Amino acid sequence: MGERLRKLGIRLAETRSTALFQLATELPYAILARTLGIHISVAVKWQRAAAGDWAAYAADVSNRTREARAP
Repeated sequence: MGERLRKLGIRLAETRSTALFQLATELPYAILARTLGIHISVAVKWQRAAAGDWAAYAADVSNRTREARAP
């Protein structure tokens, strides 16, 4: 299968890295680790490399919720 994909011009390592970067920006590291079966520290490293800051996201959601409740 890998050989067939290479003949089509699909580079597996690049494709895998791109997919991991995308997932790391969209998922919290705990879910990323559990879903992919990787160690949590590896998921954290992927998330940092992809600049997916879920702490900032959680804070932003919390602020939006408070602002919506304000009279």
